[in-house]
Amino acid sequence: MNRAAIVVLLAVVGVIVVLLALVGLLYLTRGTPVEGLRTFQRPIPATSDSAFRATMEVVGKMQLVNGNELELLVNGDETYPRLWEDLRSARRLITLQMYYCRPGAVADTLKSILVERARAGVRVLFLHDAFGSQDLPDEYFDELREGGVEAAVFRPVHWYSIDKASHRSHIRVVVVDGAIGYTGGFGIDDKWLGNGLTDGQWRETNARFRGPVVLQHQATFVAGWAEATGQLLAGELLFPSEEFAGREGEHFASLMHAAPTIGSTSAERFLALSIAAAQRTLYITNAYFVPDDDFRRLLVQAAQRGVDVRLLTAGDKTDVPLTRFAGRARYEELLEAGVRIWEYQPSMMHAKTFVVDGVWSSVGTMNFDTRSLAFNDETNLVAHDVEFGARMDSLFVADLEHSRELGLDDFRGRSWREKLRESFAMMLTRIL
Repeated sequence: MNRAAIVVLLAVVGVIVVLLALVGLLYLTRGTPVEGLRTFQRPIPATSDSAFRATMEVVGKMQLVNGNELELLVNGDETYPRLWEDLRSARRLITLQMYYCRPGAVADTLKSILVERARAGVRVLFLHDAFGSQDLPDEYFDELREGGVEAAVFRPVHWYSIDKASHRSHIRVVVVDGAIGYTGGFGIDDKWLGNGLTDGQWRETNARFRGPVVLQHQATFVAGWAEATGQLLAGELLFPSEEFAGREGEHFASLMHAAPTIGSTSAERFLALSIAAAQRTLYITNAYFVPDDDFRRLLVQAAQRGVDVRLLTAGDKTDVPLTRFAGRARYEELLEAGVRIWEYQPSMMHAKTFVVDGVWSSVGTMNFDTRSLAFNDETNLVAHDVEFGARMDSLFVADLEHSRELGLDDFRGRSWREKLRESFAMMLTRIL
């Protein structure tokens, strides 16, 4: 290597070192600080107890309010027709915050509806993540703006803001007239079309809801819009006073909004307390399952105290094989403790849900990995409701019919190549 090449190499290394020093290498590769739970005098309240609800509110920084209508939407076949119908019915305001957006039929339909509503006098605000929507061309957003839609980009990456590069808005929230809300793992892309049983048609779980919990999701959009544009939105158009009252019945629900911070995040506390409180069943469906040592320990402890702990995650049709390998690197530890693990077979399993004891449920954007728990902005609709929990239980069991369970002995017999890939992937878990 000649002297000039050495100088260039040293310069590049120097720049990288300076950037990491400014940003903080450990911050870019941080883990989750919650190592376990400790109780005083009395055990954690049962998930069916109102005391659990109250505890979760203060620990997870959420407000579980009643008077909500909650609906599960499974896959694109159930989600997009309802979403398009609700968007077309908007009379005053549409707000959207989306992470993943790509060109295709879904994006074209969305653009057509938003422009039509904007030209009809509806205020339309669209906040899209800079990384997740990078495949949509500038012309797409130009056409939205020309049609009257206000579009803003969330956390664009610049050299002077490299510290924000890993902190993405993984949120998917749609609110119509401050009265109807959507969240889940879906995005604006054609791979979410279909029934989740055909290769190339992703398996997804989303939620549609009405009631006071919609306003909590609206507030999340307002926070993101303020960061992206400098404008803090308020007023009756965003937060209709009649929606605060809720509807008949006691369907308790809340938004779990997680955001990166130096210490423990609300996502970590929410997930740790949910696992530790489980007494009978803990059913987890998650696309990217890469828990760190401490969260694996919580799952092991749940299984050891007699909880039926079951995990459903992506199989070989995953879109991120590296993440799957990293998760599988520690499956033996979980299987040995009695945790049962399934891999979904027909297509990519992208849902992010769990249900505890048939009463405490979560549907949203949060994956079971360090990126979601520590780095990303995430939103989950959480419900303390037996009826909704029963639907979640049934959906989980139905998905197992299309999945393959991993037995401990067979899993131990996987090839050395698989084990080598898993060991390598495991070294990268803090940035996955």
